[in-house]
Amino acid sequence: MYTQCPECLTIYKIAAATLAEGHGSMRCGHCAAVFDALRTLTEHLPPEPVQHLLTHTGDGALPQLSVPALRPTPNQQATLFDPDERQQRPTPRRAHTPAFARAQRTRSHTRNWPWAVGAAVLLFSLLAQIGYAERAPLLDDAQVRPWLDRACAELGCLLPLRHDPARLELLSRDIRPHPSVPNALIISATLRNDADFHQAWPEVEITLSDLDENRIAMRRFQPQEYLGDSRNIASGMASGATAALVFEVADPGKNAVAFEFKFL
Repeated sequence: MYTQCPECLTIYKIAAATLAEGHGSMRCGHCAAVFDALRTLTEHLPPEPVQHLLTHTGDGALPQLSVPALRPTPNQQATLFDPDERQQRPTPRRAHTPAFARAQRTRSHTRNWPWAVGAAVLLFSLLAQIGYAERAPLLDDAQVRPWLDRACAELGCLLPLRHDPARLELLSRDIRPHPSVPNALIISATLRNDADFHQAWPEVEITLSDLDENRIAMRRFQPQEYLGDSRNIASGMASGATAALVFEVADPGKNAVAFEFKFL
């Protein structure tokens, strides 16, 4: 086979192994140009004088090989093909699936639906358990709570009041000796709900400390301990409402000179 450099027009004799090694690309030994050897590849030289080899041009469509010469098969010797024998050989037909196999496949698909229903029930049960375990954060979440309120209104259920201690504002506080109980103190505070919703009464933590801010005494009060009316506890604090709270505690001694409120 022969090919021609398009730069210096040098014609080279080329072997198939050399052509395969460069994947069709060659470097000219005369002008060092890199060119596509397949464009002018030919088996025989045209009659002299030779100026240009015929350049192969295509329409972009790949030529299709139709006559096989050799096809190796696994664990067997390579099979040589005779074109005439290949044309006479009948085309193998695709085997049809037996009727009993099709019926078995249909029955297997039919039996799968109980598994799908069981998986859906288990998934719903898992989501319900997660929701119950995380019910407190979900009930107080500002984005989730409106959806829960609407769903509960449709179902006729009653949700607990929301709880957001950060929206409670301590307006005033005072501590003084108890007028009728010896060795006791009365601590009073005024509380306001700055949230835009009714919220539950908080758990109140009162800490007494000395001048060095060392804790001397601490107690937590539940709503039923500082509110006597159970209906008031159930209704919660209205938005913008204020409440006066009174707490009776034992006097920890003269070192208790400071006190602190915390809403939980």
